[in-house]
Amino acid sequence: MILVTGATGNIGSALLRELHAHGVGPLRALTRDVSRAAFPAGVEAVEGDLAVPESLEPALTGARSLFLPSRVGPDADIIAAARRAGVEHVVLVSSITALTHPHLGPAAENLAVERLLQDSGMAWTVLRPTQFASNALLWAPSIRAGEAVRAPFADTGLPTVHPSDIASVARVALAEPGHRGRTYALTGPEPMPARQQVEAVAAAIGRPVPFTEIGRPEARRWMAGVVGEEDADAVLDVMGGDANEELLAVRDTVRQVTGAPARPFRQWATEHADAFR
Repeated sequence: MILVTGATGNIGSALLRELHAHGVGPLRALTRDVSRAAFPAGVEAVEGDLAVPESLEPALTGARSLFLPSRVGPDADIIAAARRAGVEHVVLVSSITALTHPHLGPAAENLAVERLLQDSGMAWTVLRPTQFASNALLWAPSIRAGEAVRAPFADTGLPTVHPSDIASVARVALAEPGHRGRTYALTGPEPMPARQQVEAVAAAIGRPVPFTEIGRPEARRWMAGVVGEEDADAVLDVMGGDANEELLAVRDTVRQVTGAPARPFRQWATEHADAFR
């Protein structure tokens, strides 16, 4: 039994589809509201909430593998509950900032979760993705309204990763041997600065999208409204304010693990064009 948490999210939903399509199972999906969930045929939906570890017992009972996004709930309690339930292997989604910016608060928290898992006695695989392509959805209200996208660090080339590629690597790690005790840094196939991301969205929706580069002070005010005051500066550092070679590096990990090349941002933009129309 494989338990997928975050099953309705960008990565978890894609992971369930991939596991199902490859005939891997049995599969169980954790959701806060079973009545509103839609999963592939044969996937067992179980109600629970990562923010409430005591609610996870029904989902964890009988599970031997677990897909877990970091920092969604009290990770120490979740990992302890998984160990008590007899889970043997956990695939954890952390962040590439654990490698590139370990001094930042969110990155330090991810590192702490990684260490908790590694010390738990369960087998583990850690995924460290870079910036998600789906972060571009933050621009969707402005684009739908015909307004300019306003973003900092317009030409800093972060190699954004398609969430489905994270799911593909997770599927291999869960279903195939040779990935336990491994840590994978995941990126897209090319640098994709904010300006080029907006151009890709414009091409996908078939109309121009104006772009305005803004300074860090304005960006910080906006980011504080998205992630809170405490994490705003850290997020801006990772968006480009403190970019380093490791953060900007393109890695071929997706192809090495899955056998398929990483999906480009333009593919993600085409797949999600309706969100911007």
